[in-house]
Amino acid sequence: MGYHLPRILAPQSGTIDWPRMRKFLKDVKRDGAIPSDHYSHDHLNEQKDIPIENEAFVKWQNIFQELSSKPGNEDVVWGLIDGFLLYWDKEVISNLDVRIFLRVSHDVLKQRRHERHGYHTAVQSDPEGTLWRDPPGYWEQIVWPAYEDAHRDVFEDGNLETGRPTGKVQDLVLFENEKMSMTDVVGVCCEVLQKKLQGSNI
Repeated sequence: MGYHLPRILAPQSGTIDWPRMRKFLKDVKRDGAIPSDHYSHDHLNEQKDIPIENEAFVKWQNIFQELSSKPGNEDVVWGLIDGFLLYWDKEVISNLDVRIFLRVSHDVLKQRRHERHGYHTAVQSDPEGTLWRDPPGYWEQIVWPAYEDAHRDVFEDGNLETGRPTGKVQDLVLFENEKMSMTDVVGVCCEVLQKKLQGSNI
């Protein structure tokens, strides 16, 4: 069976409701809270526990508690946003104070995708969403081509696996995720957030 990329997962298609996403980010940044009409179905999906070393957890917990107690930081609200098409839309990018990209190879991403039993997708008529399972060939024909298309201008020569950032996403922090432990990933991310909080108003 074949699939038509532009109609299903291309960034400019209906995969993400970009106007709604833009408005959501603006509202969150303005109000410091998730809009009351927003709901999530992610709790229905499988959540794997990937712990970090307790020493690192305590270290960063103490650092951010101290930072949050300093004048000007008391009202900072953190919002973590992730998504495999996150850096396609320029307006969405502009509303992100810190931009991090965890680079993972094609083969590892494919393996992780195939290991999932499925995931719940948003359906407007059903707050609980509907369970989606990839049909045969979906990764090769749809998911990976859409991922490449979304990042074609983010990395030199459109090379997601080894290309350097082009500058389309300003101040993009790039991690070679497969070469790092989860403790290291969390530590470097926290360092980036710490510098942001110390150096500018969010």
